[in-house]
Amino acid sequence: MKYLLPILDSTDTFAVNKIICLGRNYAEHAREMGHDPEREPPFFFFKPQSALAQNGADFIYPHYSQQVEHELELVIAIGKSGYQIAEDQADEWVAGFALGLDMTCRDIQKAAKAMGRPWELAKGFDGSAPCSAIQRASLADLEPFGELVLTRNGREVQRGDWRDMVWSIPALIAEVSRYVRLEAGDLIFTGTPAGVGPVEPGDELVARLEGFTEELRLRVVAA
Repeated sequence: MKYLLPILDSTDTFAVNKIICLGRNYAEHAREMGHDPEREPPFFFFKPQSALAQNGADFIYPHYSQQVEHELELVIAIGKSGYQIAEDQADEWVAGFALGLDMTCRDIQKAAKAMGRPWELAKGFDGSAPCSAIQRASLADLEPFGELVLTRNGREVQRGDWRDMVWSIPALIAEVSRYVRLEAGDLIFTGTPAGVGPVEPGDELVARLEGFTEELRLRVVAA
Protein backbone atom coordinates (compact mmCIF):
# COMPACT_ATOMS: atom_id res chain seq x y z
CA MET A 1 0.00 0.00 0.00
CA LYS A 2 1.29 3.45 -0.90
CA TYR A 3 0.90 6.28 1.60
CA LEU A 4 0.60 9.55 -0.30
CA LEU A 5 0.33 13.20 0.66
CA PRO A 6 -0.78 15.92 -1.75
CA ILE A 7 1.70 18.58 -2.82
CA LEU A 8 0.34 22.12 -2.72
CA ASP A 9 -0.21 23.85 -6.08
CA SER A 10 0.50 20.63 -7.93
CA THR A 11 -1.20 17.50 -9.20
CA ASP A 12 1.80 15.48 -7.97
CA THR A 13 1.83 13.55 -4.71
CA PHE A 14 4.51 12.83 -2.13
CA ALA A 15 4.99 9.09 -1.52
CA VAL A 16 5.75 8.67 2.17
CA ASN A 17 8.52 6.34 3.23
CA LYS A 18 9.73 6.50 6.88
CA ILE A 19 8.23 8.71 9.58
CA ILE A 20 10.98 9.92 11.90
CA CYS A 21 10.04 11.86 15.03
CA LEU A 22 12.21 14.06 17.25
CA GLY A 23 11.67 14.01 20.99
CA ARG A 24 12.47 16.84 23.44
CA ASN A 25 13.61 19.17 20.67
CA TYR A 26 12.22 22.27 22.44
CA ALA A 27 13.67 23.13 25.83
CA GLU A 28 10.39 24.34 27.35
CA HIS A 29 8.59 21.18 26.30
CA ALA A 30 11.37 19.07 27.82
CA ARG A 31 10.91 20.97 31.08
CA GLU A 32 7.13 20.60 31.09
CA MET A 33 7.62 16.84 30.79
CA GLY A 34 10.00 16.82 33.74
CA HIS A 35 13.33 16.66 31.89
CA ASP A 36 16.45 18.83 31.93
CA PRO A 37 17.26 20.01 28.38
CA GLU A 38 20.79 20.90 29.48
CA ARG A 39 21.52 17.29 30.42
CA GLU A 40 19.19 15.29 28.14
CA PRO A 41 19.65 16.07 24.42
CA PRO A 42 16.94 15.42 21.83
CA PHE A 43 16.53 11.95 20.36
CA PHE A 44 14.47 10.34 17.61
CA PHE A 45 12.06 7.46 17.17
CA PHE A 46 9.88 6.09 14.39
CA LYS A 47 6.22 5.72 13.51
CA PRO A 48 4.99 3.23 10.90
CA GLN A 49 3.51 4.42 7.63
CA SER A 50 0.07 3.41 8.91
CA ALA A 51 0.34 6.21 11.48
CA LEU A 52 -0.04 8.75 8.67
CA ALA A 53 -3.41 10.50 8.41
CA GLN A 54 -4.28 13.07 5.78
CA ASN A 55 -5.61 16.53 6.45
CA GLY A 56 -9.26 16.51 7.45
CA ALA A 57 -9.37 12.85 8.42
CA ASP A 58 -11.11 11.88 11.64
CA PHE A 59 -8.79 10.98 14.49
CA ILE A 60 -10.07 7.80 16.13
CA TYR A 61 -9.46 7.99 19.88
CA PRO A 62 -7.62 4.75 20.84
CA HIS A 63 -9.94 2.60 22.93
CA TYR A 64 -7.13 1.45 25.23
CA SER A 65 -6.08 4.94 26.38
CA GLN A 66 -7.62 7.40 28.83
CA GLN A 67 -5.18 10.26 28.14
CA VAL A 68 -4.47 11.15 24.51
CA GLU A 69 -2.54 14.37 23.97
CA HIS A 70 -1.75 16.62 21.01
CA GLU A 71 1.81 17.55 20.03
CA LEU A 72 2.05 20.20 17.30
CA GLU A 73 5.05 19.88 14.97
CA LEU A 74 6.73 21.30 11.89
CA VAL A 75 7.36 18.46 9.44
CA ILE A 76 10.28 18.34 7.00
CA ALA A 77 9.92 16.32 3.78
CA ILE A 78 13.11 14.67 2.50
CA GLY A 79 13.71 14.71 -1.23
CA LYS A 80 16.63 12.36 -1.85
CA SER A 81 18.75 9.60 -0.37
CA GLY A 82 21.66 10.45 1.91
CA TYR A 83 23.75 9.06 4.75
CA GLN A 84 25.99 10.90 7.24
CA ILE A 85 24.98 14.25 5.80
CA ALA A 86 27.06 17.28 6.75
CA GLU A 87 25.08 19.93 8.63
CA ASP A 88 26.15 22.67 6.20
CA GLN A 89 24.80 20.62 3.28
CA ALA A 90 21.51 19.54 4.86
CA ASP A 91 19.39 21.97 2.84
CA GLU A 92 20.08 19.90 -0.27
CA TRP A 93 17.94 17.09 1.22
CA VAL A 94 14.92 19.26 2.07
CA ALA A 95 12.07 18.88 -0.42
CA GLY A 96 9.50 20.88 1.53
CA PHE A 97 7.61 21.18 4.78
CA ALA A 98 4.19 20.53 6.28
CA LEU A 99 2.28 20.71 9.54
CA GLY A 100 1.91 17.61 11.67
CA LEU A 101 0.54 16.32 14.96
CA ASP A 102 2.24 13.62 17.00
CA MET A 103 -0.81 12.20 18.78
CA THR A 104 0.32 10.45 21.95
CA CYS A 105 -1.33 8.11 24.46
CA ARG A 106 0.35 9.72 27.46
CA ASP A 107 -0.89 7.20 30.01
CA ILE A 108 0.39 4.30 27.91
CA GLN A 109 3.70 6.07 27.38
CA LYS A 110 4.16 6.68 31.11
CA ALA A 111 3.39 3.06 31.91
CA ALA A 112 5.86 1.85 29.26
CA LYS A 113 8.58 4.14 30.61
CA ALA A 114 8.00 2.86 34.15
CA MET A 115 8.47 -0.72 32.97
CA GLY A 116 11.40 0.06 30.68
CA ARG A 117 9.41 -0.97 27.61
CA PRO A 118 9.15 0.59 24.11
CA TRP A 119 6.54 3.25 23.33
CA GLU A 120 4.96 1.78 20.19
CA LEU A 121 1.42 1.53 21.60
CA ALA A 122 1.64 5.13 22.77
CA LYS A 123 3.11 6.69 19.63
CA GLY A 124 2.80 4.37 16.64
CA PHE A 125 -0.88 3.50 16.45
CA ASP A 126 -2.90 3.96 13.24
CA GLY A 127 -3.68 7.60 12.52
CA SER A 128 -1.27 8.96 15.14
CA ALA A 129 0.61 11.18 12.67
CA PRO A 130 -1.86 13.55 10.96
CA CYS A 131 -0.06 15.63 8.33
CA SER A 132 -1.00 18.47 6.00
CA ALA A 133 -0.16 18.68 2.32
CA ILE A 134 3.50 19.27 1.47
CA GLN A 135 4.71 22.74 0.52
CA ARG A 136 7.69 22.45 -1.81
CA ALA A 137 10.38 24.67 -0.31
CA SER A 138 13.98 25.04 0.76
CA LEU A 139 15.06 26.01 4.25
CA ALA A 140 15.51 29.59 3.04
CA ASP A 141 11.87 29.60 1.87
CA LEU A 142 10.78 28.68 5.40
CA GLU A 143 12.38 31.72 7.03
CA PRO A 144 9.50 34.22 6.50
CA PHE A 145 6.97 32.00 8.26
CA GLY A 146 6.01 32.72 11.86
CA GLU A 147 5.03 30.65 14.85
CA LEU A 148 3.29 27.29 15.05
CA VAL A 149 -0.21 27.59 16.57
CA LEU A 150 -2.78 24.97 17.59
CA THR A 151 -6.37 25.62 18.58
CA ARG A 152 -8.75 23.19 20.26
CA ASN A 153 -12.42 24.02 19.70
CA GLY A 154 -11.41 27.55 18.72
CA ARG A 155 -9.21 28.20 21.78
CA GLU A 156 -5.46 28.49 21.41
CA VAL A 157 -3.74 25.68 23.33
CA GLN A 158 -0.23 25.53 21.87
CA ARG A 159 2.11 28.10 20.33
CA GLY A 160 5.83 28.01 19.64
CA ASP A 161 8.52 29.31 17.33
CA TRP A 162 10.13 26.62 15.22
CA ARG A 163 13.37 28.63 15.41
CA ASP A 164 13.61 27.64 19.09
CA MET A 165 14.41 24.00 18.35
CA VAL A 166 17.34 22.62 20.35
CA TRP A 167 18.58 20.92 17.19
CA SER A 168 18.00 23.18 14.19
CA ILE A 169 16.68 21.58 11.01
CA PRO A 170 20.20 21.21 9.50
CA ALA A 171 21.49 19.83 12.80
CA LEU A 172 18.73 17.25 13.17
CA ILE A 173 19.11 16.08 9.56
CA ALA A 174 22.83 15.63 10.20
CA GLU A 175 22.22 13.82 13.50
CA VAL A 176 19.52 11.45 12.21
CA SER A 177 21.56 10.61 9.11
CA ARG A 178 24.51 9.58 11.32
CA TYR A 179 22.54 6.42 12.11
CA VAL A 180 19.81 6.09 9.45
CA ARG A 181 19.97 6.50 5.69
CA LEU A 182 17.47 9.16 4.74
CA GLU A 183 15.44 8.38 1.62
CA ALA A 184 13.20 10.36 -0.70
CA GLY A 185 9.76 10.29 0.89
CA ASP A 186 10.89 10.37 4.50
CA LEU A 187 9.06 12.72 6.86
CA ILE A 188 10.81 14.22 9.88
CA PHE A 189 8.49 15.44 12.64
CA THR A 190 10.81 17.99 14.24
CA GLY A 191 9.49 17.99 17.81
CA THR A 192 6.83 19.91 19.69
CA PRO A 193 6.97 23.19 21.60
CA ALA A 194 5.55 23.52 25.10
CA GLY A 195 1.80 23.36 25.68
CA VAL A 196 0.92 19.75 24.90
CA GLY A 197 -2.44 18.77 26.30
CA PRO A 198 -5.39 16.37 26.22
CA VAL A 199 -7.99 15.82 23.53
CA GLU A 200 -11.45 14.28 23.85
CA PRO A 201 -13.98 12.89 21.38
CA GLY A 202 -15.85 15.79 19.82
CA ASP A 203 -12.83 18.11 19.77
CA GLU A 204 -11.88 20.04 16.65
CA LEU A 205 -8.15 20.71 16.27
CA VAL A 206 -6.72 23.27 13.85
CA ALA A 207 -2.95 23.62 13.39
CA ARG A 208 -1.34 26.44 11.46
CA LEU A 209 2.01 28.03 10.73
CA GLU A 210 1.73 31.80 10.63
CA GLY A 211 2.03 32.94 7.00
CA PHE A 212 1.38 29.45 5.58
CA THR A 213 -1.94 29.12 3.75
CA GLU A 214 -2.42 25.42 4.55
CA GLU A 215 -4.05 24.51 7.87
CA LEU A 216 -4.14 21.02 9.38
CA ARG A 217 -7.62 20.12 10.65
CA LEU A 218 -8.95 17.07 12.37
CA ARG A 219 -11.93 15.98 14.42
CA VAL A 220 -11.51 13.62 17.35
CA VAL A 221 -14.07 10.79 17.37
CA ALA A 222 -14.67 7.90 19.74
CA ALA A 223 -13.50 4.44 18.74
